[in-house]
Amino acid sequence: MRLFIAEKPSVAKAIAAELGIAGKTANSIQCRDGSTVTWCFGHLLEQAEPDDYLPDDVPKTKKGKKIWRMQDLPIFPKEWKTHPKSDAGVKKQLSAIGKLIKSADSLVNAGDPDREGQLLVDEVIEHFKSKKPVQRFWVSAVDPVSIQKGLRNLKPNVDFSGMRDAARGRSRADWLLGMNLSRAYTLANKPADGKGDLIAVGRVQTPTLTMVARRDYAVKNFKPVPYLSISATLQAKGSIFTAKWRPRPDQSGLDEEGKLLINLDKGRALVSRLSAERQATVLSAETKRRKMAQPKAYSLADIQIEASRLFGYTAEETLNTCQSLYETHKVTSYPRTDCSFLPESQHPDAPKVLAAIAKTYPATDKAVSLADPTIKSPTFNDKKITAHHGIVPVANVGSWDKFNDREKNLYRLIVQRYLAQFFPAHEYDATEIVLDIGSEAFVAKGNVVVKKGWKLLFSAKEADEKFHQDETSDGQNLPSLVEGECVTVAGVNGKELQTNPPAYFTEGTLIAAMENIWRSFDKPALQERLKEAGGIGTPATRAAIIAELKRKQYLEAKGKALHCTEAGRTLLTKVSPHIRSAEMTAQFEEKLKLVEAGKFSVESFTSDYETFILEELKKIKGVQ
Repeated sequence: MRLFIAEKPSVAKAIAAELGIAGKTANSIQCRDGSTVTWCFGHLLEQAEPDDYLPDDVPKTKKGKKIWRMQDLPIFPKEWKTHPKSDAGVKKQLSAIGKLIKSADSLVNAGDPDREGQLLVDEVIEHFKSKKPVQRFWVSAVDPVSIQKGLRNLKPNVDFSGMRDAARGRSRADWLLGMNLSRAYTLANKPADGKGDLIAVGRVQTPTLTMVARRDYAVKNFKPVPYLSISATLQAKGSIFTAKWRPRPDQSGLDEEGKLLINLDKGRALVSRLSAERQATVLSAETKRRKMAQPKAYSLADIQIEASRLFGYTAEETLNTCQSLYETHKVTSYPRTDCSFLPESQHPDAPKVLAAIAKTYPATDKAVSLADPTIKSPTFNDKKITAHHGIVPVANVGSWDKFNDREKNLYRLIVQRYLAQFFPAHEYDATEIVLDIGSEAFVAKGNVVVKKGWKLLFSAKEADEKFHQDETSDGQNLPSLVEGECVTVAGVNGKELQTNPPAYFTEGTLIAAMENIWRSFDKPALQERLKEAGGIGTPATRAAIIAELKRKQYLEAKGKALHCTEAGRTLLTKVSPHIRSAEMTAQFEEKLKLVEAGKFSVESFTSDYETFILEELKKIKGVQ
């Protein structure tokens, strides 16, 4: 008998449906080809607690837990232990899987297509000490087409051992840091009465908290800087348009970045002088035809940012909703992805997916009818695919009436991005006119839409809000002018403005900051490492990290804005710069990639991390 072990029941059911269901039990499904499919509920096993590694003579609390003592640190397991989770349903399912493994001839790891999915099933197989041959089932979506492809392309599970080891290394390292340093910092800062607060640190949690605290500080201590925005109103060929002043490279009175005129006296004098000018000369006038490619599919971070901005959803709410669309309704692909591109092999499936969209969400009838499945946008690019592709609808038909409001809202977003792939590129003529007014340069920009293309799917406001960064325009139509031509100056104006403080983090923007934390560092080498690592956290864990910081009351939400609490600020004053910084994660992920590639053992990785923990403990104990 061949036994498939899926990460979750929904995947197990999808596999069984394609193999043909012959019978069912409470814990498994029998298939017509003689295979059996069973399932986990996520991780069935968890890391043992520190108490399991401490000597029996350690004093205990009234609740039977071993008392935290500095003398017992570090806690470095010689042999790592895992235990079944305490949930009765988990224990029952694990026992059933064990019996099925015993009677099976071969096994198939059907975990989710990532490091954690690999480890999750492998550790169950290891738990029962099975030596039977194992294959790997790897799919990013649970629609019938994807499942069939996966069944036809089973690979040796050993080919994915690097992914298992990388996940195991991450789990062990995070345990070592959290269990040792949280205890050490708590004990070192405990007042005489022994009633101090827990100081809980984490490799990703603490740098994330640091970002929020810094942003809060920047907003609180922001001092607005006044500046002058200078523009000219011009007339030519029956048109009225606006041009903005462009300072010379040697212009004095600008800010440090050389962009804003902060010397108001100089600005006012300039406006006064230029106001006497009645004519401008065209220095250059250029019109270029530009194309705007279709917006890419959503990564998890992208849709979390969008859902936060549009609907105020937390990162965790968005993840759970996307997971529901994937698992429960089976209308979208695997959501825990950091990729926005799609495999080229999925392009031929477009007609089926479009038909499923129209049936699932009838309001898209018109848009689907206008979509051209022969169009292949740049989003379909095999070279850009990571472990998982972008989030898209699949060829399964769902029931719109069974979707809750969040599911409807997110399905709309996912569908809109997918439909855009089958509309032409957006085309426009971008015009830039540079004018001389009193020996000062002024620039006028404007666009004229030639082909609306995929922007037909978005309102003008939506398109501007989401995709304005791809177009440079002052939102005006410009007259056709040539170099040397003279135009009338109707007026030169100076508007006194003030710089704005940075915005408080929302869950959406914090997710983006975690992903792009490399931008906050000046060292090119560190930037590159963090960029390659994909920031701090993973698409699958960032929402949970923010939720955990809120649960521990280190972060709090006021409306959409996130703030560091007093407890959070206190924690950050206690821990070392190494723990607060994302630099540790950069080094961490660099080594994990070597583990995944089979170039570095998980034991060596863990040993290196233990060395780091020891150094941190020395510093903490020295302060005590």
